[in-house]
Amino acid sequence: MFVNFSDHPSSLWSENQRKEAEKYGEIVDLKFPSVNPDDSRDNLIRLAECYIQQILKFKPQCVMCQGEMGLVYHVVRKLKEEDVKVVAACSHRMVEETIDADNNSVKSSKFVFIQFREY
Repeated sequence: MFVNFSDHPSSLWSENQRKEAEKYGEIVDLKFPSVNPDDSRDNLIRLAECYIQQILKFKPQCVMCQGEMGLVYHVVRKLKEEDVKVVAACSHRMVEETIDADNNSVKSSKFVFIQFREY
């Protein structure tokens, strides 16, 4: 099983990214939560523990963990202690800037998946 713990639903991934994830088994999406910047470190650790328990119930072969860095740190550290492979998606970011009809600058980004890189 491949757990996608991020804000990027696997239904929107490229075919290449899905194929790479499916090498570990079925893909399960677990939405990464919004993290209040006012939360204390203790609250962040409690939130991490809650999600770590949810993730471990899937008995994943691999977890993609991407989101707010403090929460990512605690989740990744604990999952690695549990001998779970944890990765991040690596992509090329292609930015195009154009000028619209009202002379406003408009940027659009396209992310091209390259690989999963292990933490």
